[in-house]
Amino acid sequence: MRGSFILTEIALTASLTHSLAAQGIETSATVFANLGTAPLVEHALKRGEGKLTKDGALLVDTGKFTGRSVKDKFVVRDAVTEEPINWGPINQPMTVEHWANLKADFLAAVKDHSELYVADLFGGSQPQYRVNVRVITEMAWHSLFVRTLLVRPTAEELASFAPEYTIINLPSFKSNPERHGCRSDTVIAVNFTEKLILIGNTEYSGEMKKGVFGLLNFLLPAQGVMPMHCSANIGADGTSAIFFGLSGTGKTTLSADASRTLIGDDEHGWSDQAVFNFEGGCYAKMINLSAEGEPEIYATTKMFGTILENVTIDEDTRELDFTGASKTENTRGAYPIEFIPNTSEKNLGPAPSNVIMLTADAFGVLPPIARLTADQAMYYFLSGYTAKVAGTEIGVTEPEATFSTCFGAAFMPRHPSVYGNLLKKRIAEGGAQCWLVNTGWSGGRATDPGINRMPIKATRALLNAALDGSLNNAEFRKDPNFGFEVPVAVPGVDSKLLDPRGAWADPQAYDQTAQELVSKFVENFAQFDAYVDEGVRQSAPKAA
Repeated sequence: MRGSFILTEIALTASLTHSLAAQGIETSATVFANLGTAPLVEHALKRGEGKLTKDGALLVDTGKFTGRSVKDKFVVRDAVTEEPINWGPINQPMTVEHWANLKADFLAAVKDHSELYVADLFGGSQPQYRVNVRVITEMAWHSLFVRTLLVRPTAEELASFAPEYTIINLPSFKSNPERHGCRSDTVIAVNFTEKLILIGNTEYSGEMKKGVFGLLNFLLPAQGVMPMHCSANIGADGTSAIFFGLSGTGKTTLSADASRTLIGDDEHGWSDQAVFNFEGGCYAKMINLSAEGEPEIYATTKMFGTILENVTIDEDTRELDFTGASKTENTRGAYPIEFIPNTSEKNLGPAPSNVIMLTADAFGVLPPIARLTADQAMYYFLSGYTAKVAGTEIGVTEPEATFSTCFGAAFMPRHPSVYGNLLKKRIAEGGAQCWLVNTGWSGGRATDPGINRMPIKATRALLNAALDGSLNNAEFRKDPNFGFEVPVAVPGVDSKLLDPRGAWADPQAYDQTAQELVSKFVENFAQFDAYVDEGVRQSAPKAA
């Protein structure tokens, strides 16, 4: 058969410059090394790991795990990590002894596999700050995913590639809490000393992507580079902007602007010379995706090489239904960054002139845009505020404040103050202008009848004015609750949106809700008071 001939040919010709054996990894498996998109899709289809959509994208099901297993992630506690790691619920410790058992059992499992996939890749687009990462998987589509999301070396770079960090991802491996010191039969364990990440019993591909992000978040601050959970793009004037934001705030959507050059949609570093993408691909939410609302992202779903996770499909026509959430609302699409028009050739740009912090305020309190000082920027960066909305999670019936430090607490190995101080230093040295942008609700709480989300047209108009510098010429007022500056009028934007209190039918109800939100900010920030200077402490919103 032609299909089997292709697979045999690939197995015979694939090779690694630096072998697995040289890493101390023994296996009897047929190793498929550094395969390209087409052969990996062929492998995935032959192995029954996915199916093609009508337009040629690869659709996969991630099993019972449709998101990251945050409570099953551990960091080995040893001489290298004891001091710099911020130990706690996010960075849970694993003993050296438990790690030794886990590693031995992982390597035994690798040894007995019949087929393995190896991808040699870079984490980081700026050569002096990137790391060489080898990813070993038992599933073909996982190899395709990580090859899509990380930076792909050239043929010349592969010829001399030596792995520095290694990820072994085995969904078939079940951990033993007693033997391995973990919580369940799922485990994500990171050993910074041995430069090894082990992922077991989850098919959710994002664990690999965030594993590399965590590595860079640990390594780069020591080199003076600010690692960031943000998107970034470049304007026609050659200046760049970064967009911090948690899931659902518009980080990917707002950065994928046809009028600007995309650097990346999720993970970046800010060095003396540049803002640079950690990745070579994008990982966008697909729920309720439409050609009208997000045309650039929608177009990627019709391209060969895109991976779609858990998206609803009509089995007969192979048409996709992006409104379907019967399995999860966290449906995802992974695609090479070049699938988006007008992307940066080298995945980097100049140090940012504008820093945007996105939030989706479901309380209807925050204005659609506010100008921040450097101290205020550090305050809201450390706060990392957004809100959950009723209906998005089981048990959430009212708006619920969420604070994720640095807009990515789950991926930050060091203390938040390390990243906060780096950001403040970068802003001060580069003179970047900072903005807080609310993509949430106005005129009331998200659960109130007749209350709608902020119009994306208005958000884009305000962003464009901020990015082209014209917003700085507007008249501003000082917000009485939060202390930041809010524009009074902006061409093309309904002035009612700029005055949240005036947009409420009951101003007293707004005042009460605003004070509730202020109290949540103050309570959350108490954990950072001892780590910041007086200017940042004075940037806190004021309780009445």
